[in-house]
Amino acid sequence: MGKKFVIALGGNAIQKAEQVGNIQEQFANSIEACREIAKIVADGHVVALTHGNGPQVGNLLRRVELSQHEIYPLPLDTCVSDTQGGMGYMLQQVMRNVLEKQNLDADVVTVITRCIVDASDPAFKKPTKPIGSFMTPEMAAERAEKFGWVVIEDSGRGWRRVVPSPWPKEIIERRAIKTLMDSGTLVVACGGGGIPVMRNAATGYLVGVEAVIDKDIASALLALEVKADLFVILTGVEQVKVNFRKPDEKSLSTLTVSDAKKYLAEGQFPPGSMGPKIQAAVHCIESGGPDVIITSTDKIHDALNGRTGTRVVKG
Repeated sequence: MGKKFVIALGGNAIQKAEQVGNIQEQFANSIEACREIAKIVADGHVVALTHGNGPQVGNLLRRVELSQHEIYPLPLDTCVSDTQGGMGYMLQQVMRNVLEKQNLDADVVTVITRCIVDASDPAFKKPTKPIGSFMTPEMAAERAEKFGWVVIEDSGRGWRRVVPSPWPKEIIERRAIKTLMDSGTLVVACGGGGIPVMRNAATGYLVGVEAVIDKDIASALLALEVKADLFVILTGVEQVKVNFRKPDEKSLSTLTVSDAKKYLAEGQFPPGSMGPKIQAAVHCIESGGPDVIITSTDKIHDALNGRTGTRVVKG
């Protein structure tokens, strides 16, 4: 068996900004992405594939809002689990078809994945992650009163609900995922960052939490827990850039952890885009994990062979 990779699939690979984002488009986009992943399988390597679910959870929450006068509502953790299952089915189906087309015999399995978060995480005191549809000020005030939501005005586009985005502490299904990978199975896991759960103080039982976990941070934790040889973060750009969209813009082929932390402190990597990816890379390496490659989906094979991409390394 070859090397063990954890690959975090960017949301833009499944639902592109210029598209409606319907299920037919998502399947078509997934085929493109899975063809690139299949090249890695063809080289003899084993993959755990993670993915975002922001648009999909947003759509599901919208359906909950529109139907709540007729059927029971769903809490956020259940919405995350529903999209994990639905998107896992899509990627599992497409990946298997692509592998068979290339005469590659590899099992593909989706693992519904939970991540333990800490009740004392500062994120619970300051929710920042926008989810769901935009609302008028009146609607936002009404739902804040009725459901206890925290709402904010979002960049002049309307009001939205915001929820905590705590740091994942442990992936509950880590041993099952590692066992599957060790057997050569391609695993789809940690969809949407994993379902956030915590232990009930009174009973000790695990309970779901109204929160979302960053997909790249959860993927870094997965890379550590399955002892991956490489952690790959796929995004919309071929290489990480500093001074992005400025006259002195510069692409980085190599980025040390110390430089990454410096650039983060300077604000080079915004929280809503490249920031979490760089944070995930730094956390992975500083925790004893492997190097990290950041690149676009269509360039992953070239990046793995050193022809492009940004490799984040110790130093």
